[in-house]
Amino acid sequence: MTDFKKLAVPGVQKLNPYIPGKPISELERELGISNIIKLASNENPLGPSPKAMQAIQGEMSELALYPDGNGFALKKALADKHQIDMDCITLGNGSNDVLVLLAEAFLTPEHNAIYSQFSFAVYPIAIQAVGAEHQMIPALPWQSNSPLGCDLDLMLDSINQQTRMIFIANPNNPTGSFLGKRQLYEFIQKVPAETIVVLDEAYLEYAPADERVDGSEWLSEFDNLVITRTFSKAYGLAGFRVGYALSNPDIANVLNRIRQPFNVNSLALVAAEAAINDDEFLARSMQVNAKGMQLLEEQCKALKLRYAPSKGNFLLIDFGQDAMPIYQQMLELGVITRPVANYGLPNCLRVTIGSESEMQRMVKVLEQVCG
Repeated sequence: MTDFKKLAVPGVQKLNPYIPGKPISELERELGISNIIKLASNENPLGPSPKAMQAIQGEMSELALYPDGNGFALKKALADKHQIDMDCITLGNGSNDVLVLLAEAFLTPEHNAIYSQFSFAVYPIAIQAVGAEHQMIPALPWQSNSPLGCDLDLMLDSINQQTRMIFIANPNNPTGSFLGKRQLYEFIQKVPAETIVVLDEAYLEYAPADERVDGSEWLSEFDNLVITRTFSKAYGLAGFRVGYALSNPDIANVLNRIRQPFNVNSLALVAAEAAINDDEFLARSMQVNAKGMQLLEEQCKALKLRYAPSKGNFLLIDFGQDAMPIYQQMLELGVITRPVANYGLPNCLRVTIGSESEMQRMVKVLEQVCG
């Protein structure tokens, strides 16, 4: 019998598949329960922006036609928002897509790419898939000012002549840790010009306005800087899979050479274009998140559970023991959270901030399993 894994390219042979959060339908099938809440995938509990929903309805009659392969209207809206030229933008099937495009375009088996421990699982997948060497830099300890955060000094020391790319998430998933403006700016200044810095800002909207670091403001200064964003989180469009990269035009030109035609569908294009300017919806999403985060943090303190302070829409909770039995108990009570043992955090679960009613229920479930 043919072993097809051995026929795969070397980098792919070493990969483990990405494991998404358990869907509600799967839990219903497994346990036969209903009234389930999912706090596993960092989705917006408010759903999509009303303006996005209206735009989707207006596009339904055009579904027999291919989408605009260039995404002109969405690119124009993004260019206006970020005050950059349209030729600096690469659209993706979620920001995951542009992360993979960056690896495919710029990494080879002769190169390495750097990322922090406890950061997005797609980084090593994208790096290894193209045969490049991946270097995971140890994160800061729990006892630091930024628990489990990115150690920029160690990251700088790890750069060598073969380092072609650095991935940094700000805020970081799954820890919620956050880098300040000055420390991040000074880091990018010190990175060699031929090393591309990918700043993944999937959760940026959730950071407090007075702390938020918008890396797109530095694009004119650093030719080797790439910003990635998504509409899956704060804008509530996870099901449509639409994201983008901002970079200097030369990098965007390279990415668009390998970007698949029509990689963003028609409904996603119009939904994102409408959502990007729905400031009222975004503000309401931030309010719901802040209130839910406070409630969850207070319960963790009451139960003496350690957690990593988060600037995202999720909280990483350390149970001080193998978290899988606790995860299972929560499933049986109808609450789906996210195990993160695959990130090297077997004692932790990541909990998405949900609606007010969902967080009230989560607090009661925590009390039931840990009280």
